[in-house]
Amino acid sequence: MGKCKEKDKAYRQGRKKPGGKECEMAEKKRMANMELLRMAAMVMVVAMHFLAKSGNLPVVGEALTPQRTIGALIEAFCLVAVNVYVLISGFFGLKGSFRVSKAISFLCQIWFYSLLIPLFLGGLKAFGILDAALFIEKAGVIYGLSQYLLPIETEHYWFATSYFLLLLLSPVLKAGAKRLSKRQFQILLGGLLLFFSVIKSICPVPLSFDRYGYDLPWFICLYLTGLYLGKYGWKSLEKSRKKGFLLYALCCFPGYLINLGMWALAGKIDGAAYYFTVPYHYNFILCLLGAVGLFYGFYGIGIREGRGAELCRQMGGLCFGVYLLHEHIDLRDQWYGWLQTLLGTGGKEGAGVFAGEFLASICLLFGAGILIDYLRKKLFAAVSNSLSQSGISHRIRKLDEVMAEKEEDH
Repeated sequence: MGKCKEKDKAYRQGRKKPGGKECEMAEKKRMANMELLRMAAMVMVVAMHFLAKSGNLPVVGEALTPQRTIGALIEAFCLVAVNVYVLISGFFGLKGSFRVSKAISFLCQIWFYSLLIPLFLGGLKAFGILDAALFIEKAGVIYGLSQYLLPIETEHYWFATSYFLLLLLSPVLKAGAKRLSKRQFQILLGGLLLFFSVIKSICPVPLSFDRYGYDLPWFICLYLTGLYLGKYGWKSLEKSRKKGFLLYALCCFPGYLINLGMWALAGKIDGAAYYFTVPYHYNFILCLLGAVGLFYGFYGIGIREGRGAELCRQMGGLCFGVYLLHEHIDLRDQWYGWLQTLLGTGGKEGAGVFAGEFLASICLLFGAGILIDYLRKKLFAAVSNSLSQSGISHRIRKLDEVMAEKEEDH
């Protein structure tokens, strides 16, 4: 472990890659299954967005069609995806140090999409190739530019905003986790989960502080949960991946049943119309436990080193680009209409149409996102190499070194 830290420090000084070959290989073997989980989670995110855009989810006061019933079931099993992403970061948080370079890279990746997509769409529109509606045309120049130039501050991507702020807070959270005893950690985490998850999960009316898990406080809860599991583990789930997948299923399916039950009771029982949505909130207690179960299910999967493991690592690192592409403010309300035009399914209904659109949206959006982010990554690597000896790169490496030393002191 000490040798890995020395080589990691050498990297931050610009001399060699982090951790050396033996440390790097150990990290790869540990992470290939987690990168596979990232891929699965991103597929789930795309699936959820398709269900919302296509109207294939139950709505209070409207007929419950077979497609909406199936859509609700898919949604129930996909909802854990966002929680899983943050749990992964927390679980491995104590094994790494905060890097300013990582935060800057994260911002640059977001700017790549937030700035280039409107320019690209604007160019297609100017040449009459695509009739795209740009957000800046509807909202005005000042507000539109703020969305493109300040994506974190304006919550252009709500997940990116919460995750970036969590990234900045991670050194403090990790320092606290290292100092707390196991009992202290349990009390702290239990209190936070009681306040942000358990109470809202059983309360039949909306709470004023509750943002349904779409915010930084819930991400902090998830990150601390990941830190706790990474430090102390969950012995029964670590021993068998089957138990992890079973926990995942036993948490997701009841959420589906509650959702349909509340749909049936809406208008008959006070609070049913609100509680109809609760099982599909990220901070619903079953959603959290289901995410933990899915995490341990994948954690127990052994992936032999080779092309398959390498492919998982490469694609897992590109998955965030899938989200940044299809959830861009200029695309999120248009891509489903374009998909219908491409498939010729506009105005059509039925199980075949639903299945075709569902599979096509996942394949096309996921594939396009992976390809574009692969090209983006290559471009960023070329720029990084050309700037590796510049003054600003030297300063960033110094900041990385300072942060790493401070974390090691704790």
